Amino acid sequence: MAELIYNKEGRLLFTKQMKKEYTLLCPMMLPVHFTMIKLSLEMDGYKVELLNTTHRGIVDEGLKYVHNDTCYPALLAIGQLMDGVKSGKYDPKKVALIITQTGGGCRASNYIHLLRKALVKAGYEYVPVVSLNLSGLEKNPGFSLNITLIRRMIFAVIYGDLIVQVANQCRPYEVKKGSTDELVNKWIIKLTNEFKNTKTLNRKKVKSNMELIMADFAALPLNRVPKAKVGVVGEIYIKYAPLGNNNLEEFLLSEGTEPIVPGLMDFLIFKVDNRLEDIKLYGGKWIKKVVVSIFMDYLVKCQNLIIDAVKSYPQFRVPVHFEHIKKLVKGYVGHGNKMGEGWLLTGEMLELIDSGVYNIVCTQPFGCLPNHIVGKGMIRAIKERHPESNIVAIDYDPGATRINQENRIKLMLSNAKLKTESFTEHDEQLVGV
Repeated sequence: MAELIYNKEGRLLFTKQMKKEYTLLCPMMLPVHFTMIKLSLEMDGYKVELLNTTHRGIVDEGLKYVHNDTCYPALLAIGQLMDGVKSGKYDPKKVALIITQTGGGCRASNYIHLLRKALVKAGYEYVPVVSLNLSGLEKNPGFSLNITLIRRMIFAVIYGDLIVQVANQCRPYEVKKGSTDELVNKWIIKLTNEFKNTKTLNRKKVKSNMELIMADFAALPLNRVPKAKVGVVGEIYIKYAPLGNNNLEEFLLSEGTEPIVPGLMDFLIFKVDNRLEDIKLYGGKWIKKVVVSIFMDYLVKCQNLIIDAVKSYPQFRVPVHFEHIKKLVKGYVGHGNKMGEGWLLTGEMLELIDSGVYNIVCTQPFGCLPNHIVGKGMIRAIKERHPESNIVAIDYDPGATRINQENRIKLMLSNAKLKTESFTEHDEQLVGV
């Protein structure tokens, strides 16, 4: 066991020796993105294990160590990590836990402290916890984000967004079942192998790869029969994580629909844009504005690569620019509303409707008040201006049953079918006239 070293505040540090010997356990959120991020971390010398467990015991573990009025994503993420430590699969004296930390006003900033408290309560106070953040919080001698690693992680998000969005538009229509996932896995391996060569970490190479990715997915044999398109929005963890939403995308596929899930890049740009909005509203140092603006411009250019790649193939739905979503929320909610998903959640619903996707599942985790305000709280206002919209808010919490959630979604889908038939009959009458 590596020597345990604490900082002056009493926090257990992740040391350089631990980097060589320990395995970092990470909760799963976005399978494609996180797989590439995991491989990126391994290229930097870390040993990383993604936790793909989804059994009910994770919720029970979370309830043991997290107060039941804490938000549901915290309960799941901490429950999954504690389940991993106690599973017997790993030596508890050779593991560390890694979790993201936003540093903002969201409860997510405190997950790391809740996790440490849970470890102490369970008798694992010797297990270190590593904070993954871009705000310079909680530094550890054995863990750092260098420029190369940051670039790999950003490119993992860019590639992940493109692959997931086009794969979601192929999977419901594939002729050979599983062919889409085969292509996804092929590109994950190919791209992460390229990450070993730092010369591939540039926009020119990304653009070239994206053209090849699009050509590959466009060549998949598909049977594009008409299917209802269903958008999925909500709190970031519940929206993306199969554990958090009870495999919502898989359920929507089984119901004969095409799930549409907004990409992660919009959220990253949103978090950077928040800094600029803060300066605009409350003032701030000019140097901070310059640095944040440069980073914002970089991320926007990265998103443009995704948009330009998809544009060449009219059979695919093209993602929109971040600024377009920002404009759509005017008159609904202010740009200073940034807690949790802030105005972006409202904007994602409006963007889906604006692009013709009227059926939307808004995932609402227990304990996330900001999410309820900008999600469920905005549905009435959206429906008043867009009566064609068909939105259902689904609550996710420890006591909510999967069957009840799925029945409510089925009701929304039946309404979608009725509306489709109604619009079709109306069009036929107009043709007859």
